[in-house]
Amino acid sequence: MVKVTIIGAHGQIARLALKDLLADDQVQLTLFLRQASRLANIETGNATIIDGDAANASDLTKAIAGQDIVYANLAGGNIEAQAKQVVAAMDQAGVKRLIWISTLGIYDEVPGAFGKWNHQMLDDGYLPTYAAAAKFIEDSDLDYTIIRPAWLDNKAETDYELTQKGEAFKGTEVSRQSVAAYVQHLIDHPQEQIRHSVGINKPNTDGDKPAWY
Repeated sequence: MVKVTIIGAHGQIARLALKDLLADDQVQLTLFLRQASRLANIETGNATIIDGDAANASDLTKAIAGQDIVYANLAGGNIEAQAKQVVAAMDQAGVKRLIWISTLGIYDEVPGAFGKWNHQMLDDGYLPTYAAAAKFIEDSDLDYTIIRPAWLDNKAETDYELTQKGEAFKGTEVSRQSVAAYVQHLIDHPQEQIRHSVGINKPNTDGDKPAWY
């Protein structure tokens, strides 16, 4: 049995991952989020639900203690502060394995016209804070995997490829379902991509910007 805490369990990717993880009888879930009542109409099976603040290490430690894997699906202008609290709570609880959702462009790894467009769209406070959060995690002693998705859509498809930190990012878009499927893959194969930062995109979506723009 693998014990997994999902931090930010009401996020769109997290909810997609939750559906698949609930079907796995080898996974025991703890769901952590603000306003746990938001999950009232969502199937949560036998998961433990904890209402708390991801910027509060004490709240996080209660949700992380005794777990094997932490999957963090957080967002917002305080993402760096949240990263620091997640690392502190994991250190306090003695939990090492972290799956962290970030974004493309934090290493200036997106080439060409799409890279310029991505900067124009995300430079205003978004990329710098996500980059700082990722660096804090990389500087920790955790067994992390940082996932950097391309621009997200809601297509009902699982179709993705990966790139590594130091490689040029590929494609412009990817489905949330694909990212959720990759999260489940890492939970099922926790020894993969340890201390790696992984870009994820749909193959053959190269261009100046995502198709829907």
